Amino acid sequence: MTDDDDRTRLPSEAVAYYGTGYEHARLLEGGSRLEFARTRRLLQRFLPPTPARILDVGGGPGRYAAWLAATGYAVHLIDAVPLHVEQATAASAAQPRHPFTAEVGDARALPVADASVDAVLLLGPLYHLIARADRVHALAEAYRVVRPGGVMLAAAISRFASLIDGLKYGLFDDPDFVQIVGRDPREGQHRNPNDHHRYFTTAYFHLPDELAAETEEAGFTFDHLLTVEGPGAMLADLGDWWENEQRRDLLLDLIATVEAEPSLLGLGSHLMAIGRRPNR
Repeated sequence: MTDDDDRTRLPSEAVAYYGTGYEHARLLEGGSRLEFARTRRLLQRFLPPTPARILDVGGGPGRYAAWLAATGYAVHLIDAVPLHVEQATAASAAQPRHPFTAEVGDARALPVADASVDAVLLLGPLYHLIARADRVHALAEAYRVVRPGGVMLAAAISRFASLIDGLKYGLFDDPDFVQIVGRDPREGQHRNPNDHHRYFTTAYFHLPDELAAETEEAGFTFDHLLTVEGPGAMLADLGDWWENEQRRDLLLDLIATVEAEPSLLGLGSHLMAIGRRPNR
């Protein structure tokens, strides 16, 4: 971690990466459409009924927050990148009948009272908390602010995401990418020293068991560990599947049938852990 930005405490290169505005449209484009659709299905399954209070930590420009607010949830978004909070605030203003709130903050020091929300989403912070202690700290903060019996959903990038992308998109002709992928599976420490925008930024890539262990260490009763994209992450012709509604629904249903299969958890680009704060 660097301390270039005391307010966000993100690596400076990650701050610069998100400062380009890249994240604003990402979930609506390319392979990320599968991530967005699958994550929404998981949220529909595991979140409490409306009008529950949802804390969206690392919520970026507000794609999930806007959708959740429009369905009747009371949503507050916190993100470390000021541009994301500006974009999220604009997204809220664009749906005045279903607004949500947003502020700049750190996942490890949430400006939220103890046991004050029904659910916490961590759909990004664990990516850029390089040290395990920081990730457990963020999960423990989620535990602190969620009510007893409440739920937490945390996303992580799979240890093998770069390898999958490299095969899918033909990136292995680039020696810079070969070097990146050589480190990812071995250490989980993803680095992009030449700042190729396509190759992401400083991040930690999880093994499935690591995410489960960190969730439990933070105090949660561990419910589920699921792959988000699963084998769908390998589809080079995802666009063809996506433009056909029947094939799209079939793909989402097929992924759901293997989402908890231990031997396939690392195959997708993202993992999802679901934990609950015990009633006590």
